[in-house]
Amino acid sequence: MERLLHYAWLHRLYTPLQLRTTDGREVEVLDPGLWNRDAGPDFFNAKIRIDRQIWVGNIEIHRRSSDWIRHRHHQDPAYNNVILHVCEQANQSVRTSDGQEPPQVEIRILDQVRDNYAALLAEAAYPPCYRIIPQLPSLIVHSWLSALTAERLEEKTERIGQYLHRTSDYWERAFFVALARNFGFGVNADAFEEWAFTILPQQVGKHRDNLFQVEAYFFGQAGLLAEDTVPPDRRDAYFVRLQKEYDFLRNKFNLTPLPASRWKFLRLRPQNFPTVRLAQLAQLYHSGRLNFSLLLEAETLADYRKLLSTHATEYWQSHFTFGHISASSAKQLGTNSRDLICINTVAPLLFAYGRKHGRETYCERAVSLLEAIAVERNHITRTWEEVGLTAEHAADSQALIHLKTHYCDRKDCLRCRFGSQYLKRETL
Repeated sequence: MERLLHYAWLHRLYTPLQLRTTDGREVEVLDPGLWNRDAGPDFFNAKIRIDRQIWVGNIEIHRRSSDWIRHRHHQDPAYNNVILHVCEQANQSVRTSDGQEPPQVEIRILDQVRDNYAALLAEAAYPPCYRIIPQLPSLIVHSWLSALTAERLEEKTERIGQYLHRTSDYWERAFFVALARNFGFGVNADAFEEWAFTILPQQVGKHRDNLFQVEAYFFGQAGLLAEDTVPPDRRDAYFVRLQKEYDFLRNKFNLTPLPASRWKFLRLRPQNFPTVRLAQLAQLYHSGRLNFSLLLEAETLADYRKLLSTHATEYWQSHFTFGHISASSAKQLGTNSRDLICINTVAPLLFAYGRKHGRETYCERAVSLLEAIAVERNHITRTWEEVGLTAEHAADSQALIHLKTHYCDRKDCLRCRFGSQYLKRETL
């Protein structure tokens, strides 16, 4: 409930509004300060007036003033700049580590706010604020979804940052790793990421114009050309050729493959088998379109779809696994798959590049790209649609996914703009 006190202080949802210190001095809150969610005082740089004298400093908030002692603030110099101690019950005076006695005021959270917050926390349905969604002004809805989209992109850029750290700020390789992870489409994402870090551009790049050698390098590094991965009766001529080519490359570059056990085939549609995805990646790499500079040059969704267009190499057009012939098809990377790559790889990369280099154009392009892609249809977007909020495009669906995982699931309604509206509603 202390977090609700913080929220009430920030938004002035408390009584009495005309505050007085416990020793009778009049207090006017000019600025409640910046809410600090880390260690230290609860609000930084607040501005208050006590008996016509203006004070600027930090605010600390507790349910009882005795919590000041319980939390050992009287021994912590970080609290020496507290200009006001706010609490629901001032049951004792307090001192800072340098011997000062900060003034104290008592506040009470509005009953309406307290009741609404309790209702949100107790609500079992998702989203807990469903009752007010149809009545929310469109300005609040759209501004919050836009902010959530940005938060979602910021979060995804953290992974890009990790790739850049591991590759010494080599954007081309970070792009390859991010793209490869997306080719795992969830189930094999971690395996594809691990595999991509074994693919060194200074090695495979020497053979980029030879599709067969690229494929041998890719499949070999995936561990899928090892003797124990394919039974003897299924080792067709193509498998044997790939094995021999990879043995040559392995000796040339002193390569170490992943264990084949890293890959999952069970309960996957054959179209999503890692063998097919690796063949599509090999074709894309060989085409020369897997290039970060081309990614930066493209501007529209059509441009990115064309850039990511690929299909399986010739052998895999009639196979899903080694030695098993299937009906022949190009096994193209479909439009929906390319759009998912735009959502999960291209947009975050553009956003990360824009942030890293102070190029806002690329950040805006990332958002515009998401807004050009059709809304993702999943249980999250369907649930919000049922309660009155219809996502218009992928930027919105990404925002709603972020809202669920980072706010609703954590019951962090106090940081949510929808939750804020719920707290202010008239209790039924």
